[in-house]
Amino acid sequence: MHFNSKAVLPSGNFGGMEYSDGFVSKEHRELARSASESADPLSASPLQISIHTKSANSPNSPRSPNRTGSSRGSPSKGSPGKCERLSHSPKDGRPKKGGSGGKGTWGGLLDVDDSHSLDPNDPNFESSEECDHTTVRKSTTDFLEFKRNVTIIVEEYFATDDIVSTANELRELEMSGYHYYFVKKLVSMAMDRDDKEKEMAAVLLSALYADIIDPPQVYRGFCKLVESADDLIVDIPDTVDVLALFIARAVVDDMLPPAFLKKQMASLPEDSKGIEVLKRAEKGYLSAPHHAEIIERRWGGGMKKTVEDVKAKIDNLLQEYAVSGDKKEACRCIKDLKVPFFHHEIVKRALIMAMERKQAEGRLLDLLKEASEEGLINSSQTSKGFGRMIDSVDDLSLDIPNAPRILQSLISKAASEGWLCASSLKSLVPTPVKGSLQDDSAKIFKLKAQSIIQEYFLSGDISEVGSCLGSENDAYSAELNSIFIKRLITLAMDRKNREKEMASVLLSSLCFPSDDVVNGFIMLIESADDTALDNPVVVEDLAMFLARAVVDEVLAPRQLEEIGTQFSGPESIGRKVLQMAKSSLKARLSGERILRCWGGGGTGSPGWDIEDVKDKVGRLLEEFESGGDIGEACRCIKELSMPFFHHEVVKKALVAIIEKKNERLWRLLDQCFSSGLITTYQMMKGFGRVADSLDDLALDVPDAEKQFTHYVERATLAGWLDSSFCLNKSGPSKENGACL
Repeated sequence: MHFNSKAVLPSGNFGGMEYSDGFVSKEHRELARSASESADPLSASPLQISIHTKSANSPNSPRSPNRTGSSRGSPSKGSPGKCERLSHSPKDGRPKKGGSGGKGTWGGLLDVDDSHSLDPNDPNFESSEECDHTTVRKSTTDFLEFKRNVTIIVEEYFATDDIVSTANELRELEMSGYHYYFVKKLVSMAMDRDDKEKEMAAVLLSALYADIIDPPQVYRGFCKLVESADDLIVDIPDTVDVLALFIARAVVDDMLPPAFLKKQMASLPEDSKGIEVLKRAEKGYLSAPHHAEIIERRWGGGMKKTVEDVKAKIDNLLQEYAVSGDKKEACRCIKDLKVPFFHHEIVKRALIMAMERKQAEGRLLDLLKEASEEGLINSSQTSKGFGRMIDSVDDLSLDIPNAPRILQSLISKAASEGWLCASSLKSLVPTPVKGSLQDDSAKIFKLKAQSIIQEYFLSGDISEVGSCLGSENDAYSAELNSIFIKRLITLAMDRKNREKEMASVLLSSLCFPSDDVVNGFIMLIESADDTALDNPVVVEDLAMFLARAVVDEVLAPRQLEEIGTQFSGPESIGRKVLQMAKSSLKARLSGERILRCWGGGGTGSPGWDIEDVKDKVGRLLEEFESGGDIGEACRCIKELSMPFFHHEVVKKALVAIIEKKNERLWRLLDQCFSSGLITTYQMMKGFGRVADSLDDLALDVPDAEKQFTHYVERATLAGWLDSSFCLNKSGPSKENGACL
């Protein structure tokens, strides 16, 4: 019997083979569909169509005279037939070809029976088949092992809140091809938990994106999540809303392209829950006004809990315990903090309170003993807390007389009661070292710098800081600048977003030499291990300060590599800081996002909306053009506090010059460049953006291209543009994602 595959098999395709309703049962079609959906995440190779090509001499061939009933198709599964009868034949009594053989059939649709083994004597045997099966078994084993490890990693992350450790553990598995499953598992586990874990999952994905998890793996992971929405909703009733919010968050965080929604809608059945999820993400979240801010704040920003907040909670619980003496309640509060990696801070603050309040000493030591014996505070955190006290005992002596003696007494009591290993602590007696004149000068300057910075955080007066630093200028000015930068950022990291923003604004306003800034960041990273004792997220904070310095043009991008040469180890904190900073700078619209990471404006108030900034730029240029003062215009540009966006000033001014042939604005650009207010980098961006829009501009100004060529030549002669700029090069206008 002859079949025309074009005519007979138009309606379906599976594994590269077409089939039609006329030759494959509904049950087989469902089996094919479910197998194709599950094959990708659960197997290392696709399931194969069982197309038997036995020779005529094979005992299983439908043409063999030794087989009876070969002219009939095998009965479908579940229907009575000969294959169900008991047989006394020594031959295998199972239906031939797995119940799908016989004349006029296509054999078994899917080979899902793993009970058979390869026979080297089979005339159709190929040695590569054995290798393929071995590879499949190994891949399946690897994937199952990856699944087990991923579950543990996600659980630990939710418990510890440690992004760096999670990234390292995922990298050490060395199974990047399965990272899509990590994305799926992380989100699905977070969906069934509180808002805190949902926010943690979203932040972790954003942190790992591109550096650890490749973008295609993230894309594929969300595809799997959408496809499994029908299964997820069985255990998580609000799957549609929660998964839609995760997808919207991924779009806002630039991990998924907006086109993801349309592409997935086209690939899913109309009655799928995945369609509802995608529609909710598109219409319920991404179409709303100010959707980015709404989406980012939906889960309360659980990861944005500052170290200062945790320290305040620790102080409150210790003060309440010192009054009430209720150890059970105090232990419950410690557990509710959910910061086991930060328990050394509890030990440190309890010891300080015990040294300051002699009457509360007994109670506080009892609490630490109880927490240690119950395993609430482990021995490592206890030793670290005491170690930090030893390191800071000299400073404590300024407020607590005989602090070393009192601390030694507390250490002795804890060791005698068995909940502290005193041998793991260093001695309280320091080794006398005679400091050099330079060391003494640096120590005096550190104290003055701390006072200057604290006053700045209260007043916000940048000019006063500049005046105070000017009075300290001496032979060690370069080193003192680096020390000031280190002290400024260290103090800011231990405070709220307002102070972090103020520190970045001050750093960009002081105009330190870039070499001093580089040295300051190197000193910060070198001391990061010590800073981490007080600030567990020191890597993330330093990376953001470093990225912000590049956006504010305090540092050039190439200087990141200069800093990187000081920290060559793959697992060093410096390497992690640089990787995270570079990842932030690579993201689309990174300039705006990094500028607004701490609120913008240097006062803790929300940052400007980009449209507002564009409007302000347009108005200040109009005012200057109509007779304004050039000094006042420069002051207004500077007060925008958005140096990374000065290319907008260049663009709008240049467009106005071309449209109105007004040389007045050209003189403003010349003044801005001469004074250093607008850099060559921003000039090139601005000219590049005008070059990209020349076609539109030519609709209103026919000779726009001719004029633009003339102004490019003038700008090049004036030194505004370097030799790398050319008219057909759009690169300068789009670097760093700042072309808005």
